[in-house]
Amino acid sequence: MAIDNIRAYSHLTDEDIREIGRRLDEIEREVTESLGAKDARYIRTLIRVQRSLEAAGRVSLMFSSRKPAWALGVGLLSLSKILENLEIGHNVMHGQWDWMNDPEIHSSTWEWDNVCPSSQWMHTHNYIHHTFTNILGMDDDVGYGILRVTRDRRWSTFHAAQPLTNLVLASLFQWAVGFYDVQLGRLFTGRATWEETKPKFYETLGKIGRQTLRDYVLFPLLAGRQAPAVFAANLTANFIRSVWAYAVIFCGHFPDETETFTKEQYANETHDEWYLRQMLGSANFSGGWLLTILSGNLNYQIEHHLFPTMPSNRLAEVGKKAQALCQEYDLPYNIDSFPMQLAKVQRTLLKLTLPNRFLAADPNNAPEVRTNQAFTITGVESLLHVGPDASGARAGLATGLRALAKLRPTVGEALLNFTGRTPLRRRKN
Repeated sequence: MAIDNIRAYSHLTDEDIREIGRRLDEIEREVTESLGAKDARYIRTLIRVQRSLEAAGRVSLMFSSRKPAWALGVGLLSLSKILENLEIGHNVMHGQWDWMNDPEIHSSTWEWDNVCPSSQWMHTHNYIHHTFTNILGMDDDVGYGILRVTRDRRWSTFHAAQPLTNLVLASLFQWAVGFYDVQLGRLFTGRATWEETKPKFYETLGKIGRQTLRDYVLFPLLAGRQAPAVFAANLTANFIRSVWAYAVIFCGHFPDETETFTKEQYANETHDEWYLRQMLGSANFSGGWLLTILSGNLNYQIEHHLFPTMPSNRLAEVGKKAQALCQEYDLPYNIDSFPMQLAKVQRTLLKLTLPNRFLAADPNNAPEVRTNQAFTITGVESLLHVGPDASGARAGLATGLRALAKLRPTVGEALLNFTGRTPLRRRKN
């Protein structure tokens, strides 16, 4: 049910696809050449703000016997951790600020406030996810190994508990990220040996030990009699950070109309088609500047996937150009409000708790999945219930559809409109 031919899905000519790639390359070149002091000031200021928030939160928690001080401390510490993970750590490790040649703000030296070692994150996220985005069987981000987010994943009795699994994943998201590159599932299923798994497993345990020592031993001890309150505050801040990161990341990857792809599509993919896959496999959500900062500019997930090494503060301006390009070439640009995108994700997760046989929507044209098969003549005939051996008017319609296959698919869409069917290609943005 995934897309195995992105050209058939997009309905673009080879010239169109090359032109889209050329223009996106040009956008990236223009931004890269214009980077300077203003951009450097942005990230340095942000780091100072984040560290000030953390310090203020830690100080407030020293007086946590008073509930207002405890609540303030938790709020400041949560904001600090969210900023460090999403807008700073994630983006620094992408190499977005390497051009500054600052050894303290560089992908090769940054270690973030997370139980996942930065080296492992950069491998699974920067390389695997951003190279093989939404390629089934290649991108582990498609469900993170435990959730069923596409019908292409075979249903098992384990998925009947998906609502509970989803809640646990959101609550412990940083721990799932921590063991992401360790790939314990491969070890348990015999696809990897202990010798292969051991180095990353122990590296993650070491990072967990350092994080645990800092948040749950050192800072509580420094608080003296307030140790239990500080322990609880750190636990709460980490929980808030995990749930927020889960919501932001899921809204960029799993709402309706984010497409998945097959290995066959990747095997024959050009650089320009890679751009198309990023555009079709990602989603944005709208919001003000505060939501943008707290989401690490990942409300511009489409643009981040097009240009993963571009400084995050430039994605807003690039977003306008990317959206205009999609409109010009009649491509979907997946954007909705943050609550709506999150609601769509939860609806899909609940829906896919059930086996495919209980799902009513067409597997080629459901809200949570589209395939290029819906745009072939066979797919159109299926939706119209017209077979090659049909008689009378329906046979004539089938003959006409086959003839139109050699023309631009928009002609076929016009015919579908005429027959009263919903056009297959476009969905409401």
